[in-house]
Amino acid sequence: MAKKLVKRKKFKVFHFLIFLFIIGILVFLIYLLLNSKIRNINVYGNKYLSDEEILEQADLTDYPSFFRTFSYQIKQKLQKLPMVKTVTIKKSFFHVFNIYVDEYPIILKNGTTNQYILASGEELELTGEYRVPKLLNTVSKEKYDDFIEEVANIKASILGEISEMKYVPNEYDKDRFLLYMNDGNSVYLTLTKFEMINYYHKVLPQLEGRKGILYLDSGNHFKIME
Repeated sequence: MAKKLVKRKKFKVFHFLIFLFIIGILVFLIYLLLNSKIRNINVYGNKYLSDEEILEQADLTDYPSFFRTFSYQIKQKLQKLPMVKTVTIKKSFFHVFNIYVDEYPIILKNGTTNQYILASGEELELTGEYRVPKLLNTVSKEKYDDFIEEVANIKASILGEISEMKYVPNEYDKDRFLLYMNDGNSVYLTLTKFEMINYYHKVLPQLEGRKGILYLDSGNHFKIME
């Protein structure tokens, strides 16, 4: 019986080189893609922090790789800033990063330490001056958190018209505060009625231009200044 001849396939060097070339091109293109830098960064919502401060905290000042920079990493870094409440990161076409920042507003200046108090209750030493009331004295620890929460709920337009605040408890009311207004009037408030200051402009016409002390803590009456 005749032996069957097995034909050996020749190793095609040229085809193998073409294959390696294609693989090399693909690897190179992937490398270029992964290392392509962010082209533009937009920051929205920041009022107190500058764009530069945000980019520096997020390690984005040198516009790193678009595909190797992850949104959750930026979010974690920015939320370490005391002034940052929430952060949302959105990537868009053409290598653009959009950063949406929600900050804690500055609501008071501590007259004792000269630091600014945020709506979170944290105190920061900030450069510049902000139009917020000055807290003239120390609020008891038992009342402080409630006080900050109430001040944070005051409308920004009204808050800007308050020059100073003072904690003035008496034997009848441990939640009592005195607010000095820029127009020369003073207002007594208690924590359970703090939101009434938001209606200050509606009360003013009833005063008929007279200056004095408005008691909104109890009784809701006005005493003309002598």
